[in-house]
Amino acid sequence: MIESAAAHKTLDLIAIGRSCVDLYGQQIGCRLEDVATFAKSVGGCPANIAIGTARLGLRSALITRVGAEQMGGFIREQLVREGVVIDGVRTDKERLSRLVVLAVQAEGVSPTIFYRADCADMALDESDIDEALIARSRAIVVTGTHFSKPNAAAAQAKAIALAKRRDAQIVFDIDYRPNLWGLAGHEAGFARYVKSEAVSTRLSAVLPDCDLVVGTEEEIMIAAGADSVLDALRAIRAKSNAIIVLKRGALGCVVYGGPIPESLEGGIVGKGFAVEVFNVLGAGDAFMSGFLRGWLRGESLSTCATWANACGAFAVSRLLCSPEYPTWSELRHFLDHGSREPALRKDAALNHIHWATTRRRDMPRLMAFAIDHRVQLEELTEDEGDVTRISAFKVLAVAAARRVANGRPGFGMLLDDKYGRDALFAAGAGQDLWVARPIELPGSRPLQFEFSQDLGSRLIEWPVDHCVKVLCFYHPDDDPALKAMQTAKLITAFEATRKIGREMLVEIIASKAGPLDDDTIARALTELYDAGLKPDWWKLEPQSSAAAWKAIDQVIAARDPLCRGVVLLGLEAPIERLDESFAAARCAERVRGFAVGRTIFAEAADRWMKRQISDEAAIEAMAKKFGALVDLWLSFDRRPTG
Repeated sequence: MIESAAAHKTLDLIAIGRSCVDLYGQQIGCRLEDVATFAKSVGGCPANIAIGTARLGLRSALITRVGAEQMGGFIREQLVREGVVIDGVRTDKERLSRLVVLAVQAEGVSPTIFYRADCADMALDESDIDEALIARSRAIVVTGTHFSKPNAAAAQAKAIALAKRRDAQIVFDIDYRPNLWGLAGHEAGFARYVKSEAVSTRLSAVLPDCDLVVGTEEEIMIAAGADSVLDALRAIRAKSNAIIVLKRGALGCVVYGGPIPESLEGGIVGKGFAVEVFNVLGAGDAFMSGFLRGWLRGESLSTCATWANACGAFAVSRLLCSPEYPTWSELRHFLDHGSREPALRKDAALNHIHWATTRRRDMPRLMAFAIDHRVQLEELTEDEGDVTRISAFKVLAVAAARRVANGRPGFGMLLDDKYGRDALFAAGAGQDLWVARPIELPGSRPLQFEFSQDLGSRLIEWPVDHCVKVLCFYHPDDDPALKAMQTAKLITAFEATRKIGREMLVEIIASKAGPLDDDTIARALTELYDAGLKPDWWKLEPQSSAAAWKAIDQVIAARDPLCRGVVLLGLEAPIERLDESFAAARCAERVRGFAVGRTIFAEAADRWMKRQISDEAAIEAMAKKFGALVDLWLSFDRRPTG
């Protein structure tokens, strides 16, 4: 265990070495030759550890190299999204980022191909190790693979020397991949053990400097150059006083803080968790993340082992590596409540916590220009019969929104697939606007989807950060049969969005189906939550009383405290009326902003469609009204922008 960090130690750990882009086959139970589509994620042992520990609340950094191309950009951006400090991530203009292609062919069988010829991460050298960065950290994590090349080995040796000088702990993840030492062919990327005296000589030289050594049975043997696990543990202890952690897969782990006992179980035994094994790749990095969370926070070795095994259980029960690792909230829930599902990826409660605590961006406030309207704009073009002008007008709306946003966070747009294709391209160009897209057939009651009832095949084409918006005319006093149909459709949409990895905004309009009382919307939300619906956002009509907002707040807080919140809709109300609505919502803790449309664009659209104003005049007119609403909202909402 480690004492409290000195004031200048602003980082808990720095992981050093591999980073790559993993391309995981999405078809399960087939050969790599037969995989048709792949999911992309950040991989590589040190990158995984940096992300895994950051998710568990540690202040983590990574030292590696990435290519000066889009895959390198993805690695850097995802590390930032995960909260990893990237001061030590260098861009190599001469080399490409490493790729790994892999599949889940059967339980414990994952054919893997490393595309690594002269790749960026293996070009790491001593110039990449900055003493000032090392000085900021309480610990460094060096990894076995980066001792396989002279330049990378020299980089890690320098980091170790600096860490010792700066009173930082040294953690050694043996991370043995024979393929990456040139001991197996390209097709043998999944191989875990090939005996090699040269590898053992190189790895054993690292042991005397270490404070913590972690490896599987095969890795412990290769590091020590021994033919049995017990002999290997004794050989390591002869060279090092480090805490040794032996990973044993489903059996859990054993921790040795002192002399090596007569049997493997003579150490501190951390029992494994009984879960279905789906994919073993990356489980060791999740394990290390959990162990380090405990070790660097001064927990007992027994607790460290429990947290490590739990994190490993999450990893083996899910498909990808780092994206599947638990957050601290998720881990705590699992340790406190367990799971009835042997396959943790099927546990609805854990999945929701995982989803809500790993969203791509923080959105404490949302001010959106809604122009996903179809029918209303079609009516404006009836005289000329030229619906193509609708598409052009929506592009002008994006320009207006961007003019008001001016690069500030918290701004967004609602745009549709029917007429908004060009506008969607325009909105996505700068990656500065949050975007939601409708899936409902306009005016449908009971709810129907537009274009096709097969959402999965449609959503797969959407950018990963586009939010699914669905409007439902739902009243809690509706006929039960109607409510059942509407609820089933909403649940279908919810399940599709989660499966495909998209956020969801549910818009509920009750006033067109019945009266609004102080409890109307709260009752509606309660019924939908009871059915299993947990959208990221609610879009609700203005409420006339503080009691109504209080009831809504209470329902969301009780049923889904991880919900992003509520945005107000406008229903074409004049700005003066919205002033009253915004003021009334000030008392609501869960209201985060607004998504207003016709109040902003109706007049400009009518005049532009009639060719009475220019493009610039239309943009300026919409920007003026949108800006007025933004100023109005900000006068009531003093929450930080994030």
